[in-house]
Amino acid sequence: MPPKKKGGKGKRAAAPGAARAASLDVLPDEVLGHVLSFLPAQEAVRTCVLARRWRHLWRNASGLHISCDGEEEGASMKELREFVDHLFLIRGGSPLDTCQLSLLHLDDNYADNRRIHLWIRHVLMCRVRELSLNISWNGDPARCPALEVLEIKDCDIINLDRISSQSLKSLSISDYCDFSENDRIHVCAPNLVSLWLEVAYGKAPILESMPSLLEAVVKIYGNDTDCCHHYDFGDSEDEDCPCSGVHGDTDCVLLQGLSEAQSLVLIADFRMFIFRMDLKCCPIFSNLKTLLLVDFWCVPTDFSALASILEHSPVLEKLTLKLFCKEPKSKVQMKGSPDQIERSNAISQHLKVVEVKYHIGNMLAMAAAAAAQSHTHTYVAGWRKKKH
Repeated sequence: MPPKKKGGKGKRAAAPGAARAASLDVLPDEVLGHVLSFLPAQEAVRTCVLARRWRHLWRNASGLHISCDGEEEGASMKELREFVDHLFLIRGGSPLDTCQLSLLHLDDNYADNRRIHLWIRHVLMCRVRELSLNISWNGDPARCPALEVLEIKDCDIINLDRISSQSLKSLSISDYCDFSENDRIHVCAPNLVSLWLEVAYGKAPILESMPSLLEAVVKIYGNDTDCCHHYDFGDSEDEDCPCSGVHGDTDCVLLQGLSEAQSLVLIADFRMFIFRMDLKCCPIFSNLKTLLLVDFWCVPTDFSALASILEHSPVLEKLTLKLFCKEPKSKVQMKGSPDQIERSNAISQHLKVVEVKYHIGNMLAMAAAAAAQSHTHTYVAGWRKKKH
């Protein structure tokens, strides 16, 4: 009798992809919904035709990615609007962990802006935790009670009067956002842990108490609208001076809100206006252990700003000064420990390292790069200003 062939009657070769399909089938619905959250929303919805089990999985996806790429016009743009409207209607209030809306190429008209407001309102009602907005829109999503990370990027925020959130832990305002020339917005985020703030135009915001703050980078530069043109360092006592109302209803604009931080990077151009005004009523930095400052905190003719902040930092352990020059000389770096005998009583007894670095090139650009290297953060939500 001839030997039996392997894989005889009743056995079939596995169909290509069957093993992969079987491995997906054993996963629970929650896991499959999480996987779908990484797909563009249109593709996630299309999975409903794969099998009966997949018919409704997309409704419970934990994330949404909705975008238009700029090549879609006319009818296709209309289809996108209708798709998103129906998407939110069918999925209802199912909770969302993440949502990304990239809609810069929708028409800039009243109907589209109103529709976007409704979409964002719906997403916030789903208690989204991480929100990414790449749109031509002005609004305040920080009202979401679950939002923890917010990025405001390259945006006109002159119509905001405050950013207020009890849940916010990380805030970034960067890439040449335009602040109001007339009024300061208030940042009220008592549970904030990480802050990145750049002010290039308009009035710097008032930072309210942040008792949980661990690290902050603040850059004030190239700003002609928030400085005193009558007195270089903002010491004018003239009531008619444009800077007379600089503080509004508070004695400190920035430093009081930063006073609980453990790590600070403070960057400014030669005017140093807001920082010098704040130093007149300088708070105690009771937790500050590492501090990075650039050129204009310690100009050779005036060390008062540097001295003031050191006197108010009783537990400081490391001070880094970044000095910049235009001459093509080699980069120089010095590092050492203060002499305990010659140390001033006003300087922290905990100060262990003083680091001085000399660099060639643009001070603000290089200082910003240095700050970025020493400051790690994750940003998820943001606005983008419409490009004209």
